[in-house]
Amino acid sequence: MSAQHRGGPSIGRFLRRLALGVVLIAVLVVGGTGIRVWQVARLDDRSHADVVVVLGAAQYAGRPSPYLEARLAHAKNLYDEGVAPRIITSGGQGTGDTYTEADAGARWLLEQGMPQNRVVAVAEGRSTLGTLRAVSAVASARGWTSAVIVSDPWHSLRARTMADNVGLDAWSSPTRSGPAVWTRETQASYIFRETGALLYYRLSKEPVSDSSGLG
Repeated sequence: MSAQHRGGPSIGRFLRRLALGVVLIAVLVVGGTGIRVWQVARLDDRSHADVVVVLGAAQYAGRPSPYLEARLAHAKNLYDEGVAPRIITSGGQGTGDTYTEADAGARWLLEQGMPQNRVVAVAEGRSTLGTLRAVSAVASARGWTSAVIVSDPWHSLRARTMADNVGLDAWSSPTRSGPAVWTRETQASYIFRETGALLYYRLSKEPVSDSSGLG
């Protein structure tokens, strides 16, 4: 029997083991990221900060969607508790919209009795990363360096990671109400989606395409 023939099974065994190792690493990375998304979703850090940042969500003719309203209500509670002396609402204008997410959010907060000089609308960004870049620029210009990020629980890890990457000292206090937490099926779906979006961002340093709804 030739040496080449004798080496055949060994090479095949090595390739099978290599493929199995790659699959196991992928499972561990994806699973570990999903667990971390779930863990951070459960954290509620109310340490004092310069500003509370409300990440944008859909609005309809200037009125916040249930997703955005839940975030805004939570942010106002943080402001009322003295977590930060001001709130930044964020988010740009979608295709065909008349209002921006930031302006709809600011309008809602003013209607709830917040002083106008305590609300700052940053009406830029079509993704989480783009929005946080705009927020960071405004905060830096005003000497604000720390931020409590308010979003849905499952979005918290990715949002906090992006905020840190654009220069904000950030932690998260997610909302516990709204459609994103109504059912276990919804929660599982968001964890799955956010796991994929976070892995994509870590690999590419870019947000997922706007058309995906993940930003």
